[in-house]
Amino acid sequence: MLLSEEAAAFADAHRVAHLATADVHAAPHVVPLCYARDGDRFYFVIDDKRGDRRRLKRLRNIAANPQVALVIDDYDDDWTRLAYLLIHGEGALVAETEEYSAVIALLRERYQQYREMSLSFASHPMVRITARRAHLWRAGEAHASPSPAPSAKDRGQGD
Repeated sequence: MLLSEEAAAFADAHRVAHLATADVHAAPHVVPLCYARDGDRFYFVIDDKRGDRRRLKRLRNIAANPQVALVIDDYDDDWTRLAYLLIHGEGALVAETEEYSAVIALLRERYQQYREMSLSFASHPMVRITARRAHLWRAGEAHASPSPAPSAKDRGQGD
């Protein structure tokens, strides 16, 4: 597994992450989201929103440029308590109903609000972020716990 036990525990202890995507012109877009983690994969579902859920900027960006970043953080006015987990990964729509159903169960375990929503594969897109690099940082620590350096392929320079 790419994530250290400490990084996985940090992710599991938090409820909100911030997703950064970029379009084909490298224009950034950042949104907060609820997520579930399964190993080195992070998931989010597009719940009930106004308009066409499949046309959201984050989904259009991932379709055009699947390289994403996910930040999970602790802020405190006491800056010795600051911490974050930065995930660099590849985003993709979940295309299999079995994976979708398993992750909906994980999301419903974490978020009571999802238990009350009728979420379906046909109408509520889900994104899988496969972590390629992870970096856990905590203020006051001599070192952070980065994952291995990415290969040329992971940096978008390979096949």
